[in-house]
Amino acid sequence: MLLTIEIRNRFSHKVILSGEADSLKALFRDLLKPGDGLAGADLAGANLVGASLVKVDFSGANLSGANLTRADLSEAHLAAANLTRAILTRAILVRADLTEANLTGADLILAEVAGASLVNADLYWTNLTGANLTGADLSQTNLAKSNLTTANLTEADLFWADLGGTNLTMAKLTGAVLTVANLSKANLTMADLSGATLAGADLGGADLSEANLSGADLTEANLRGANLKGANLAGIDLGKTKR
Repeated sequence: MLLTIEIRNRFSHKVILSGEADSLKALFRDLLKPGDGLAGADLAGANLVGASLVKVDFSGANLSGANLTRADLSEAHLAAANLTRAILTRAILVRADLTEANLTGADLILAEVAGASLVNADLYWTNLTGANLTGADLSQTNLAKSNLTTANLTEADLFWADLGGTNLTMAKLTGAVLTVANLSKANLTMADLSGATLAGADLGGADLSEANLSGADLTEANLRGANLKGANLAGIDLGKTKR
Protein backbone atom coordinates (compact mmCIF):
# COMPACT_ATOMS: atom_id res chain seq x y z
CA MET A 1 0.00 0.00 0.00
CA LEU A 2 1.45 3.31 -1.09
CA LEU A 3 1.42 6.27 1.28
CA THR A 4 1.74 9.95 0.51
CA ILE A 5 4.80 11.06 2.44
CA GLU A 6 5.86 14.65 2.98
CA ILE A 7 9.12 15.82 4.55
CA ARG A 8 8.94 19.32 5.95
CA ASN A 9 11.55 21.80 7.06
CA ARG A 10 11.63 21.85 10.87
CA PHE A 11 11.79 25.64 10.93
CA SER A 12 9.65 26.91 8.03
CA HIS A 13 7.40 23.81 7.85
CA LYS A 14 7.59 23.99 4.07
CA VAL A 15 7.54 20.70 2.17
CA ILE A 16 11.04 19.91 0.91
CA LEU A 17 10.45 16.36 -0.33
CA SER A 18 7.28 14.44 -1.09
CA GLY A 19 6.14 11.36 -2.93
CA GLU A 20 4.30 8.06 -2.73
CA ALA A 21 5.99 5.01 -1.24
CA ASP A 22 5.26 2.23 1.19
CA SER A 23 7.81 3.62 3.67
CA LEU A 24 10.12 6.57 4.26
CA LYS A 25 13.12 4.37 3.52
CA ALA A 26 11.57 3.40 0.17
CA LEU A 27 10.89 7.06 -0.65
CA PHE A 28 14.51 7.95 0.01
CA ARG A 29 15.69 4.99 -2.05
CA ASP A 30 13.56 6.12 -5.02
CA LEU A 31 14.13 9.87 -4.85
CA LEU A 32 17.37 10.65 -3.02
CA LYS A 33 20.73 10.68 -4.75
CA PRO A 34 24.16 11.24 -3.19
CA GLY A 35 24.60 14.95 -2.57
CA ASP A 36 20.89 15.77 -2.39
CA GLY A 37 19.81 18.27 0.23
CA LEU A 38 17.47 17.75 3.17
CA ALA A 39 18.90 20.53 5.30
CA GLY A 40 16.64 21.35 8.22
CA ALA A 41 14.34 18.37 7.59
CA ASP A 42 12.09 17.19 10.39
CA LEU A 43 12.77 13.46 10.62
CA ALA A 44 12.25 12.95 14.34
CA GLY A 45 11.62 9.28 15.13
CA ALA A 46 12.07 8.23 11.50
CA ASN A 47 12.72 4.57 10.68
CA LEU A 48 15.72 4.52 8.35
CA VAL A 49 17.22 1.14 9.23
CA GLY A 50 19.80 0.17 6.61
CA ALA A 51 19.07 3.22 4.46
CA SER A 52 21.66 4.46 1.95
CA LEU A 53 22.19 8.16 2.72
CA VAL A 54 25.66 8.68 1.31
CA LYS A 55 26.64 12.37 1.04
CA VAL A 56 23.07 13.53 1.76
CA ASP A 57 22.83 16.99 3.33
CA PHE A 58 21.07 16.71 6.72
CA SER A 59 22.65 19.81 8.19
CA GLY A 60 20.42 21.30 10.86
CA ALA A 61 17.93 18.43 10.48
CA ASN A 62 15.94 16.98 13.36
CA LEU A 63 16.75 13.25 13.59
CA SER A 64 16.07 12.92 17.29
CA GLY A 65 15.01 9.40 18.20
CA ALA A 66 15.47 8.22 14.60
CA ASN A 67 16.46 4.60 13.96
CA LEU A 68 19.50 4.64 11.69
CA THR A 69 20.77 1.16 12.52
CA ARG A 70 23.22 0.02 9.79
CA ALA A 71 22.42 3.13 7.74
CA ASP A 72 25.17 4.33 5.39
CA LEU A 73 25.83 8.01 6.11
CA SER A 74 29.31 8.09 4.62
CA GLU A 75 30.37 11.70 3.93
CA ALA A 76 26.91 12.90 4.91
CA HIS A 77 26.50 16.49 6.08
CA LEU A 78 25.05 16.49 9.60
CA ALA A 79 26.46 19.74 10.93
CA ALA A 80 24.27 21.14 13.74
CA ALA A 81 21.83 18.24 13.31
CA ASN A 82 19.76 17.03 16.27
CA LEU A 83 20.51 13.33 16.80
CA THR A 84 19.59 13.09 20.46
CA ARG A 85 18.68 9.52 21.46
CA ALA A 86 19.09 8.40 17.83
CA ILE A 87 19.96 4.75 17.21
CA LEU A 88 23.07 4.50 15.05
CA THR A 89 24.16 0.97 15.91
CA ARG A 90 26.62 -0.26 13.25
CA ALA A 91 25.89 2.85 11.18
CA ILE A 92 28.54 4.02 8.72
CA LEU A 93 29.56 7.64 9.31
CA VAL A 94 32.97 7.54 7.66
CA ARG A 95 34.18 11.10 6.89
CA ALA A 96 30.75 12.49 7.82
CA ASP A 97 30.48 16.10 8.99
CA LEU A 98 28.94 16.17 12.47
CA THR A 99 30.32 19.54 13.50
CA GLU A 100 28.29 20.96 16.39
CA ALA A 101 25.77 18.11 16.10
CA ASN A 102 23.82 17.07 19.20
CA LEU A 103 24.17 13.33 19.83
CA THR A 104 23.25 13.35 23.52
CA GLY A 105 22.16 9.89 24.61
CA ALA A 106 22.60 8.44 21.12
CA ASP A 107 23.53 4.79 20.50
CA LEU A 108 26.59 4.40 18.26
CA ILE A 109 27.60 0.89 19.30
CA LEU A 110 30.06 -0.55 16.73
CA ALA A 111 29.51 2.46 14.45
CA GLU A 112 32.13 3.28 11.79
CA VAL A 113 33.05 6.93 12.36
CA ALA A 114 36.61 6.97 11.00
CA GLY A 115 37.77 10.34 9.70
CA ALA A 116 34.55 12.08 10.70
CA SER A 117 34.42 15.65 11.99
CA LEU A 118 32.74 15.99 15.38
CA VAL A 119 34.25 19.34 16.32
CA ASN A 120 32.34 20.94 19.19
CA ALA A 121 29.67 18.23 18.99
CA ASP A 122 27.69 17.14 22.07
CA LEU A 123 28.06 13.42 22.80
CA TYR A 124 27.17 13.57 26.47
CA TRP A 125 26.10 10.15 27.80
CA THR A 126 26.48 8.62 24.33
CA ASN A 127 27.16 4.90 23.87
CA LEU A 128 30.14 4.42 21.55
CA THR A 129 31.10 0.92 22.68
CA GLY A 130 33.36 -0.69 20.09
CA ALA A 131 32.98 2.24 17.69
CA ASN A 132 35.75 2.99 15.19
CA LEU A 133 36.77 6.65 15.50
CA THR A 134 40.20 6.30 13.91
CA GLY A 135 41.48 9.71 12.81
CA ALA A 136 38.23 11.44 13.78
CA ASP A 137 38.30 15.12 14.79
CA LEU A 138 36.73 15.35 18.24
CA SER A 139 38.38 18.59 19.29
CA GLN A 140 36.37 20.56 21.87
CA THR A 141 33.73 17.80 21.83
CA ASN A 142 31.66 16.98 24.91
CA LEU A 143 32.07 13.27 25.63
CA ALA A 144 31.45 13.48 29.37
CA LYS A 145 30.02 10.30 30.92
CA SER A 146 29.90 8.58 27.54
CA ASN A 147 30.80 4.91 27.03
CA LEU A 148 33.82 4.32 24.81
CA THR A 149 34.67 0.83 26.02
CA THR A 150 36.92 -0.92 23.45
CA ALA A 151 36.47 1.99 21.04
CA ASN A 152 39.24 2.67 18.52
CA LEU A 153 40.44 6.28 18.75
CA THR A 154 43.82 5.77 17.09
CA GLU A 155 45.26 9.15 16.03
CA ALA A 156 41.98 10.88 16.84
CA ASP A 157 42.11 14.59 17.69
CA LEU A 158 40.61 15.16 21.15
CA PHE A 159 42.17 18.57 21.81
CA TRP A 160 40.34 20.28 24.68
CA ALA A 161 37.64 17.57 24.64
CA ASP A 162 35.59 16.89 27.77
CA LEU A 163 35.93 13.22 28.74
CA GLY A 164 35.18 13.70 32.41
CA GLY A 165 33.78 10.50 33.93
CA THR A 166 33.92 8.74 30.57
CA ASN A 167 34.38 4.95 30.34
CA LEU A 168 37.39 4.25 28.14
CA THR A 169 38.10 0.74 29.39
CA MET A 170 40.34 -1.08 26.89
CA ALA A 171 39.96 1.79 24.41
CA LYS A 172 42.69 2.26 21.82
CA LEU A 173 44.09 5.81 21.85
CA THR A 174 47.45 5.15 20.20
CA GLY A 175 48.88 8.43 18.91
CA ALA A 176 45.75 10.34 19.87
CA VAL A 177 45.93 14.06 20.65
CA LEU A 178 44.48 14.79 24.10
CA THR A 179 46.19 18.10 24.74
CA VAL A 180 44.45 19.97 27.62
CA ALA A 181 41.60 17.45 27.49
CA ASN A 182 39.49 16.81 30.59
CA LEU A 183 39.85 13.16 31.63
CA SER A 184 39.13 13.67 35.31
CA LYS A 185 37.63 10.57 36.93
CA ALA A 186 37.66 8.78 33.57
CA ASN A 187 38.01 5.00 33.50
CA LEU A 188 41.05 4.18 31.37
CA THR A 189 41.65 0.68 32.73
CA MET A 190 43.78 -1.29 30.25
CA ALA A 191 43.48 1.51 27.69
CA ASP A 192 46.25 1.88 25.09
CA LEU A 193 47.59 5.45 25.22
CA SER A 194 50.99 4.65 23.77
CA GLY A 195 52.43 7.62 21.91
CA ALA A 196 49.45 9.79 22.83
CA THR A 197 49.81 13.50 23.52
CA LEU A 198 48.37 14.36 26.94
CA ALA A 199 50.20 17.61 27.57
CA GLY A 200 48.25 19.72 30.04
CA ALA A 201 45.47 17.12 30.28
CA ASP A 202 43.48 16.74 33.49
CA LEU A 203 43.68 13.11 34.65
CA GLY A 204 42.82 13.88 38.24
CA GLY A 205 41.16 10.87 39.88
CA ALA A 206 41.30 8.86 36.65
CA ASP A 207 41.74 5.09 36.71
CA LEU A 208 44.78 4.24 34.59
CA SER A 209 45.41 0.82 36.09
CA GLU A 210 47.15 -1.49 33.61
CA ALA A 211 46.97 1.20 30.95
CA ASN A 212 49.73 1.49 28.35
CA LEU A 213 51.23 4.97 28.50
CA SER A 214 54.58 4.12 26.94
CA GLY A 215 56.01 7.03 24.98
CA ALA A 216 53.09 9.31 25.81
CA ASP A 217 53.62 13.03 26.40
CA LEU A 218 52.34 13.89 29.89
CA THR A 219 54.02 17.25 30.22
CA GLU A 220 52.13 19.36 32.80
CA ALA A 221 49.36 16.74 32.94
CA ASN A 222 47.43 16.57 36.22
CA LEU A 223 47.78 13.09 37.76
CA ARG A 224 46.62 13.97 41.26
CA GLY A 225 44.62 11.08 42.66
CA ALA A 226 45.04 9.01 39.51
CA ASN A 227 45.40 5.23 39.81
CA LEU A 228 48.53 4.11 37.97
CA LYS A 229 48.74 0.60 39.40
CA GLY A 230 50.24 -1.75 36.83
CA ALA A 231 50.41 0.96 34.17
CA ASN A 232 53.18 0.89 31.56
CA LEU A 233 55.06 4.16 32.06
CA ALA A 234 58.07 3.40 29.86
CA GLY A 235 59.71 6.62 28.71
CA ILE A 236 57.52 8.77 30.96
CA ASP A 237 59.09 11.48 33.13
CA LEU A 238 56.61 11.81 36.00
CA GLY A 239 58.67 14.75 37.25
CA LYS A 240 57.09 16.82 34.47
CA THR A 241 53.56 16.02 35.63
CA LYS A 242 51.44 17.48 38.41
CA ARG A 243 51.05 14.96 41.23
